[in-house]
Amino acid sequence: MLLEVAGVSKNFPGVRALDGVSFTLQPGEVHALVGENGAGKSTLIKVLTGVYQPDGGELRYQGEPARFATPLDAQRAGISTIYQEVNLVPLMSVAHNLFLGREPRNRFGLLDEARMVHEATEVLAGYGVRADVRHRLGTLALGAQQMVALARAVMVDAKVVVMDEPTSSLEPREVETLFGVIRDLHARGIGIVYVSHRLDELYKICDAVTILRDGKLVHTGTMAGLERRKLVSLMIGREFGEDFTSFTETPESVLTGEPVLRVTGLTSRPRLRDITFEVRPGEVVGLGGLLGAGRSETIKAIGGAYPVDSGTIEVDGVTLTRPSTVRAVRAGVATQPEDRKAEGIVAGLSVRDNIALAILPRMTRFGLVSDKKIDAVVATYMSRLRIKAASPDQLVGDLSGGNQQKVLLARLLATGPKVLLLDEPTRGIDVGAKAEVQALIDELAAEGLGVVLVSSDAEELVEGADRVVVLRDGVVVGVLTGDQVTTEDLMATIAEAAE
Repeated sequence: MLLEVAGVSKNFPGVRALDGVSFTLQPGEVHALVGENGAGKSTLIKVLTGVYQPDGGELRYQGEPARFATPLDAQRAGISTIYQEVNLVPLMSVAHNLFLGREPRNRFGLLDEARMVHEATEVLAGYGVRADVRHRLGTLALGAQQMVALARAVMVDAKVVVMDEPTSSLEPREVETLFGVIRDLHARGIGIVYVSHRLDELYKICDAVTILRDGKLVHTGTMAGLERRKLVSLMIGREFGEDFTSFTETPESVLTGEPVLRVTGLTSRPRLRDITFEVRPGEVVGLGGLLGAGRSETIKAIGGAYPVDSGTIEVDGVTLTRPSTVRAVRAGVATQPEDRKAEGIVAGLSVRDNIALAILPRMTRFGLVSDKKIDAVVATYMSRLRIKAASPDQLVGDLSGGNQQKVLLARLLATGPKVLLLDEPTRGIDVGAKAEVQALIDELAAEGLGVVLVSSDAEELVEGADRVVVLRDGVVVGVLTGDQVTTEDLMATIAEAAE
């Protein structure tokens, strides 16, 4: 046994992130670690690599009990991690990044620059990176930077390599190079923990799989012995055959109305390719798929926060040229991001100020802000969305998660949008608040707004959407309409698209 996690638990204030999780890694094994957002994958990786200390259970490494106080301790023991976001130094040269902390020295103890450049060039050539290693790392494409991070992780005499979504920034050619490196590591007896939501990758290179859900272990075993549909159902928490049907019926007026949003051939390399769908007034269109399928990227591209290489976006019949967040808002597109705390609300400002942020230009005359107009708008939306706060002056950071979400929605609605893009609108809020937000979305659609809904909760997506556009690896792989909008059909489409 190379690495073993035995009944590990990890608690944070109010959250049990890991609950008695067990996991084993054999020498030379490529072991997939999968689960939806919040399943506990990242927490488990951080326990393995010394970022967090477990509150219960035990780690065993090469047959002996292990406790890594810091990530450096884990790395010195032979456990290296490659994160989805490249964590190197972009302003330093490629060669210096590769040898950071272990630079070759000459007999006088001085840095041997020529040797370092020569060795870096040879090493990276084996990873498909052919560039002048004397140039700054930041000048390389993101995929090449990822390969540098991989090479560095392997070069430190690693016995275990943890790869967290390593192909998320890679082009197809680079992915094949990565798989070649993984096969080489496998042959050398190095154990690999592979985190990915791309099912075809898992079945192509992984020997075993461990599935987490809500911080608990739900399955571990060989990859070959697990059908794709079963894997998806274990991740999501719904069995095929369970009768979850859509409770939303598409009104006849929606079927005949002109699209308020038309997306055609939307491409943003390497994340999105030829995304095409449309939304009519009063219609809720869901974007389905596993985490990493391209749902959030699609939302951001339409909202102007993600670069677009080709394709067109039309809002109410008008083409959105050179998409940007400002142009999208002016055209009538309002976007609620997935991470409301990092990208949405301003926790240190009041409820009033948060709601008013997007409409300040309209509340200004001759450079002076009209407090009376702002107060009227804030009062209207606090009442309509039933925002529970001591007063409009209460800090948003002091509100519950559900009320924070409502404040963010109030800000978006105050702009008078034609299209509402919602990315995980009920994530991290309690059951009661979740029901209120879902009812609010239905009300907004009934009033004629076009809504695009992203949710990792299959049941929520099915119940809330009139149609579901299913994505995988940044490509549309199916569209569910009418009686097809069921949890079973959604999971089947996701699973079958990977076969």
